[in-house]
Amino acid sequence: MERFQHSLETIHRRFHQVLSALCALAPEMTTRPNSTNTYPKISCNPDFHPYFKNCIKAMDGTLIPAWALRIDQNRYRSRKGRIAQNVFAICDFDLNFTYVYAGWEGSIVDARVLDYAISQDRAFPFPPLSKYYLVDAGFANY
Repeated sequence: MERFQHSLETIHRRFHQVLSALCALAPEMTTRPNSTNTYPKISCNPDFHPYFKNCIKAMDGTLIPAWALRIDQNRYRSRKGRIAQNVFAICDFDLNFTYVYAGWEGSIVDARVLDYAISQDRAFPFPPLSKYYLVDAGFANY
């Protein structure tokens, strides 16, 4: 309220108008996880194809700056000391997000967010057999 110099009711109303607009745009701005083929730039490049021939997407977690109540700030404090949320995402090689799992505390490691998404979210897009997602060391042995 102090930052925007408006009442809480006005901020609440405008926030929900923007949220509704984003929800209406979501089908236009996101792609469905339907690609099961290797990306053409990988399959046509002899430098990449031997190593990434069955890779169909990439997944990673990132920390997004956030605001938290004082009593919750320790849970949301990242290893670098900032207040943040851990957002886990899967995208194809055209940089289109195909899955996003947001809202975890910044202190949680990427592997735990993935574990929870796999076990609790029925919409999690598992790769087809013999295919895989490209990941970093935060997802060792997954």
